[in-house]
Formats: sequence, C-alpha cells, structure tokens
Amino acid sequence: MIGVALFGAALARDSSVGTISVAQLPEEARTTLELIDAGGPFPHRRDGIVFQNRERLLPEQPRGYYREYTVPTPGSRDRGARRIVTGGKPPLVFYYTADHYKSFRRIQR
Repeated sequence: MIGVALFGAALARDSSVGTISVAQLPEEARTTLELIDAGGPFPHRRDGIVFQNRERLLPEQPRGYYREYTVPTPGSRDRGARRIVTGGKPPLVFYYTADHYKSFRRIQR
C-alpha cells in the first residue's frame, strides 16, 4: 500500500504541474529541445547534469532520472534562470522552468 500511495503522490504532483506546447516555448527553448533530441553538442558544460528535484515539484523518481539543460536567456551574462528538465533515458518527459525551478510546466510534444 505504501508503494501505491507514493505512486499516487507522484502522479498528483505531476498533474499539478501546468503544461505548455512546444509552439508556446521561447525560441531558445525549442532550440534546446532540438539539441536534446540530437544528443548535443550542448553549449554549457553543465548541460545534461543530474537534476535532483530538491524542490519536489516534479514526480518523485530515483536519483539520475532527471537531467537539466540550459535555455539561453537573451541579455543574460550567465546561464540565466530558464531550463528544460528531462526524465528518463532516453527522455520520456520534458519540463520547462522559466524561474530557476520555482515552477514547472510539462512540455506537450
């Protein structure tokens, strides 16, 4: 029963995350998705690192399930706040955050 409860909680968290279509994403996010689909090369050395989901806004998964990728922010001198987080290998789910993990929207592909 505990496993079922945890699975249900993970689904509830995922369903509380809003959605966004690829067409609604900023151009830089669409380019990042293309790079993810192609397997790179990625412009930032931290692209593809494990996303630990410390905020617990995404469904709970084993460590290593989620990976994060930079979405460039025009005018920013650093990586900025925008990211795409993928889940699975190969990626099965995609999330977009414009506010450095404070909120996520599941990308509908």
